[in-house]
Amino acid sequence: MATITAAMVKDLRESTGAGMMDCKAALTENDGNMEAAQDWLRKKGLSKAAKKSGRVAAEGLIGALTKGTKGVVVEVNSETDFVARNGQFQGLVKMIAQVAFDAGADVEKIKAAKVGDVTIETAINDAIATIGENMTLRRAAQLEVSQGVVSHYVHGAVIDGAGKMGVIVALESPGKADELSALGRQIAMHVAAANPLALDPSGLDPAVVKREKDVLADKYRQQGKPENVIEKIVESGLKTYYKEVCLLEQAFIHDTGKSVAQAVKEAEGKVGGAVKIAGFVRYALGEGIEKQESDFAAEVAAASGKK
Repeated sequence: MATITAAMVKDLRESTGAGMMDCKAALTENDGNMEAAQDWLRKKGLSKAAKKSGRVAAEGLIGALTKGTKGVVVEVNSETDFVARNGQFQGLVKMIAQVAFDAGADVEKIKAAKVGDVTIETAINDAIATIGENMTLRRAAQLEVSQGVVSHYVHGAVIDGAGKMGVIVALESPGKADELSALGRQIAMHVAAANPLALDPSGLDPAVVKREKDVLADKYRQQGKPENVIEKIVESGLKTYYKEVCLLEQAFIHDTGKSVAQAVKEAEGKVGGAVKIAGFVRYALGEGIEKQESDFAAEVAAASGKK
């Protein structure tokens, strides 16, 4: 029985992209023969994908696709940023966005949808087996209007339509499609930069508003203000808060002397009709996922049976 060293495991991992423990198992099964171990890993492709499903995938790409009155945004995660530069992974993200455009925003429906003879879920597993990292279709969103446009903006794009952040914005209007598309892209860029929580105050989570009110009230109670005065100060403070977190009330990044609502109103003449922002979605890569720090040396030691 050949001795399996950490260096051998590392070499196999670098040549195949497979996980550390899979590489050790492949070398063990094949008495340290590197080529045989590579073939063994290739034959075990799908089982390898299943083993990786528990690993944290917080990198990857956001894909956005808009056509006419409809648009989608999807988040496809990988374990490392390196994979986001992989052509196969980039193609997978674009394919998923295209499928979501037709299938809708339900992740399970997207995964079950077919492209040719395979489902999206199978395509993801095939990519896991080939590239050697866990990947997941985390979420998707779709916007559609009866008339008008849905525009998008991708920040940190690595290819057309995919990057580190994606925004779609729906504009309802009978106006000119080309002018609406340009306005929609400007608003999408604003959403990317300003990160609004809602379109207007009515769209905010009541719990978020209550927390803001409580913080303001407690602040002025500690200063000894009477309750009737606190009530007025809190209402004034909420108006300021709304300007910070509600899209229509935010200062427009392209012209900070106007609110987004004012900018949209002023654009109506150029567009040739009334314009209403019907909705927006902003996806930032990995938001809300608890990332794990990787210790490569520790992985090598663990795979070789050393402490």
